[in-house]
Amino acid sequence: MKAGFCISPDELASITSKHDAKALSMHGGVDGICAKVRSSPDRGVSAASDDDLDARRAVYGANRYAEKPGRSFWMFVWDALQDVTLVILMACALLSAAVGLASEGWPRGVYDGLGIMLSILLVVVVTAVSDYRQSLQFKELDNEKKKVSVHVTRDGCRQQVSIYDLVVGDVVHLSIGDQVPADGLYVHGYSLLIDESSLSGESEPVYISRAKPFILAGTKVQDGSGKMLVTAVGMHTEWGRLMSTLSEGGEDETPLQVKLNGVATVIGKIGLLFATLTFVVLMVRFLVDKTFTVGLSSRWTSADALAIVDYFATAVTIIVVAVPEGLPLAVTLSLAFAMKKLMNDKALVRHLSACETMGSAGTICTDKTGTLTTNHMVVDRIWVSEVSESVSSSGSGLEDLSSAAVSRPATLGLLLQGVFENTSAEVVREKDGGQAVLGTPTERAILEFGLKLEARRRDAGDRSCTKVKVEPFNSVKKMMAVLVSLPDGRYRWYVKGASEIIVQMCDAMVDGDGNGVPLSEARRKDVLGTINSFASDALRTLCLAYKEGDGFGEDADSPAGGFTLICIFGIKDPVRPGVKDAVKACMSAGIVVRMVTGDNINTAKAIAKECGILTDGGVAIEGPEFRNKSPEEMRDLIPKIQVMARSLPLDKHTLVKNLRGMFREVVAVTGDGTNDAPALHEADIGLAMGIAGTEVAKESADVIVLDDNFTTIINVARWGRAVYINIQKFVQFQLTVNIVALVINFVSACITGSAPLTAVQLLWVNMIMDTLGALALATEPPNDDMMKRPPVGRGESFITKVMWRNIVGQSLYQLAVLGALMFGGERLLNIHGADSKPVVNTLIFNSFVFCQVFNEINSREMQKINVFRGMFGNWIFVGIIAATVAFQVVIVEFLGTFASTVPLGWQLWLVSVGLGSVSLVVGAVLKCVPVEPDDGVRASPNGYAPLPGGPDNI
Repeated sequence: MKAGFCISPDELASITSKHDAKALSMHGGVDGICAKVRSSPDRGVSAASDDDLDARRAVYGANRYAEKPGRSFWMFVWDALQDVTLVILMACALLSAAVGLASEGWPRGVYDGLGIMLSILLVVVVTAVSDYRQSLQFKELDNEKKKVSVHVTRDGCRQQVSIYDLVVGDVVHLSIGDQVPADGLYVHGYSLLIDESSLSGESEPVYISRAKPFILAGTKVQDGSGKMLVTAVGMHTEWGRLMSTLSEGGEDETPLQVKLNGVATVIGKIGLLFATLTFVVLMVRFLVDKTFTVGLSSRWTSADALAIVDYFATAVTIIVVAVPEGLPLAVTLSLAFAMKKLMNDKALVRHLSACETMGSAGTICTDKTGTLTTNHMVVDRIWVSEVSESVSSSGSGLEDLSSAAVSRPATLGLLLQGVFENTSAEVVREKDGGQAVLGTPTERAILEFGLKLEARRRDAGDRSCTKVKVEPFNSVKKMMAVLVSLPDGRYRWYVKGASEIIVQMCDAMVDGDGNGVPLSEARRKDVLGTINSFASDALRTLCLAYKEGDGFGEDADSPAGGFTLICIFGIKDPVRPGVKDAVKACMSAGIVVRMVTGDNINTAKAIAKECGILTDGGVAIEGPEFRNKSPEEMRDLIPKIQVMARSLPLDKHTLVKNLRGMFREVVAVTGDGTNDAPALHEADIGLAMGIAGTEVAKESADVIVLDDNFTTIINVARWGRAVYINIQKFVQFQLTVNIVALVINFVSACITGSAPLTAVQLLWVNMIMDTLGALALATEPPNDDMMKRPPVGRGESFITKVMWRNIVGQSLYQLAVLGALMFGGERLLNIHGADSKPVVNTLIFNSFVFCQVFNEINSREMQKINVFRGMFGNWIFVGIIAATVAFQVVIVEFLGTFASTVPLGWQLWLVSVGLGSVSLVVGAVLKCVPVEPDDGVRASPNGYAPLPGGPDNI
């Protein structure tokens, strides 16, 4: 009451949530509620100052839902510490420190244990920091996808505001496809149908009217349009209360993560086997040595216990190295990196898996309007009274039109009344006092044309009428209709929609005097010829017609015939700059682009040819013809279809379903309307338009294209391919390290009775190949070559023959080098003295690390010899390589006590670096070895081309 409101938040919210018609009536209905919250159905709330809006938020709450609190950094540290192998290593470190203290005293006795603990701490911190940063990134992206704008009326001006800025008392405009942003009461509208299934579970939509005015947040507008008075926001809404009972779930694992987790499990089991065998061999050798030297039954010393602990720690560390926990991490890093970059390229990835799957897309089924074209439509030509005229964008051609085509005020009056009454667009006043036209691009173009024509011709006569009923446009009827009552008591229907639909409903046409004349066969033929000539010039055609009568009423549906044709509009929507190049890039990448539109087939073909989609061997087909085909005919036809015109949502859905089912294609679909939701959901990747798209379409999509541009879709495909290839690079690198680390330690344990790589050293190698390796290789940006190869087919083996060639070749080289150093290092390098064994072991460790450093560089390109191309443009990769080398110098030269190393002279450093760098030469030689393509790939004049559903390999 102090703030000037006459109803409490709880009482106001309960009226809507409980559908309490009695309480609403007691408060004076919707008008009474408006007065009590200091609002007006026509002018909305006062937004002249922020004080009124702040007062409303203070009393009635803000339009935000309570969110689950984010996880702190220390929670990620705790999660990292839960790793079983790290826990075992910690136990080994403590046991090693205890035994060392007993045998060697302080401080030397704790060095081994402390070294392991420091290594574990480093692993935990790096893992926790990485995971924490990813969680912050995902939260930021999640906030981006929740940014939704709605149209409201404030101070009598229609304006666009964020749903978070809505307040109680706002008048919100709702149209088909919108998600209701708050609880409210119906003020005014036409045929408003609300889908409440998300709240009530009832599939039957609810018709909203003054008698049943309750609208709940979270529901969707299925049909019609209307205005709603906001009565509850945020946690006061029914949706908010429901959300508070749910805990937010995390991101699902992507298909690639699932596949790699399986790989990690298999490798982990192999690692466990090698670790067990290593421990058994070391223990057997230890027991045999003890038996033959002092006797097995003699007194056991602390040194014996320390040796056994070291053996166990080495075995556990082999498991740590073998288990490639970096695989899922690399996928997450790569996807998160790609998602962040795509945000800058105007693409919001809602589901992680879409980014990865888009790289495998073999078909893109795209809309025309707004995606391939600019979505800024203008009336370019008009046909009235058997006269066709051009209308320039500046409006200069309107004077000729006024004199030639519309020679009588009666004809002009019919045309303007039809334009102004039968439209879903509206003229609104902006804050600066100017006027703007809001609505769909097509509706806006026609209304702007009407306003310009009216400004030039003031002699249109009396056009006053009252709107009685509106039938909004829908994709099934392909038209919209309005019933108006005239001052003389008669009624008049106006219909506007797809040319062939409206022309079929007409049996007359308007002549120059504004009178109806029969639409003879000759005239009908001329009309259809005009429509085709407009369409062949890439113009979208719409017809406007009317029908008068006395027997119409509010409950009557629009007639099915008997209309009089007024005019044909030819609307132009220019092709977006860069679309032709983007389509060309798709074709070179093996991606087939198919246009699926509701437009006339001639218009669709003209635009498709201009974009480069329709080629000589391609087929353009209409929706009705397509849906009548048998499955056998579809099997032959679908691969050839490049354009589908006059399609219904079901046609698009059928095409996508058959491409995925019959031909096992990975299909991406673009859409903007509510009617596109089934196809978006059916596709492997749904791409919704961020500007023209409805909320229902966005909810069904995996990626939201923020600028509605086809070129952006190509960027998503480029990054998707980059993700897939980056993970392959990382797997190639990691498997090489795994094989070498496992084999060298096992062979050494069997032959010499000791492992050349200690637990601390192996943990450092694990850090290089898992976390740092994932960060370096998973953040490689895409290059143009990625779009010159066919897409990856369904079911292709992730590890290709090319990768196996590189893995096996590099592993054999590294094993040969390390084996030579292990068994002949002292003799080959002329190393003598008491510390020759520690020097050789340090050299083995150093050479092993530098082999991995250069192999990491080598893994940047799996097939090309020049691995340095673009490397210095990726500062993350260069930084990680530099940091790895710097840390290696510090470990060898200064942390020898903990890492069991000794300082090396510059000659031995040169040996280590030289042996590592030779892996680049080995990689170049391996890439010259031809590899047969995987199954399902056949040779073609342009290289390897995938069979339908087959894998790809070049």
